[in-house]
Amino acid sequence: MNLSARTEYAVRAMVHLATADPAEPMTLDSVAQQEDLPRKFMEAIFADLRRAGLITSLRGSRGGYFLARSGDAITIGDIMRAVDGPLWEVRGLRPQDTEYRGVTQHLPTLWVAVRASLRAVLDSTSLSQLASGHFNDRVTALTADDGAWTNH
Repeated sequence: MNLSARTEYAVRAMVHLATADPAEPMTLDSVAQQEDLPRKFMEAIFADLRRAGLITSLRGSRGGYFLARSGDAITIGDIMRAVDGPLWEVRGLRPQDTEYRGVTQHLPTLWVAVRASLRAVLDSTSLSQLASGHFNDRVTALTADDGAWTNH
């Protein structure tokens, strides 16, 4: 699985909003500068995040962006879906909609399991957990294995 730049940038931006002073909106320029992200690309990402109801904006000279809900109520899965669509697809199909014949007939079961494992991590990890580095037991257990940190 490859994580798109769009998703990575969205998560990075959302961490900034989650750690910002909730009384002060954060500008897109500020986020882009702090993370060295392309401003134009971030405009499109913020539009997706706003459409998904994850952020709100305030216009004007003191305007900017806020989280629409608390960082505890927004998961990393929510952010990923907002900017890139479904977490896992196989050639543009949902895993349960794939169909194979013969010896490969059981592949949909594997594809559904892969999606379920992604959901188990991404939908149980809140933006606040990511911002603080205090992950849930599932993430902590998965990353405790030295093999998780090495390439295969």
